Amino acid sequence: MATNKTKRAVKERRPKRKSCNFCGDKALDISYRDVTRLKKCVSERGKIVPRRISGNCAKHQRLVTVAVKRARVIALLPFVAD
Repeated sequence: MATNKTKRAVKERRPKRKSCNFCGDKALDISYRDVTRLKKCVSERGKIVPRRISGNCAKHQRLVTVAVKRARVIALLPFVAD
């Protein structure tokens, strides 16, 4: 009996969903020129951080991805870490 209660408690526990950083600031647009904001969405290896880790919503994650790729082409962000 005691084991059933512990299994249920573990099953019901879910982590709290992160809120989107960009939805909180309504007047903010995502631009490839804003390198400081884009660096937060890129790992130290130079990869774009996935949505489940960064907490962005799907709409803003797509915009961030496009902005990071544009900044890489213009050489504002590196493709890989040195």
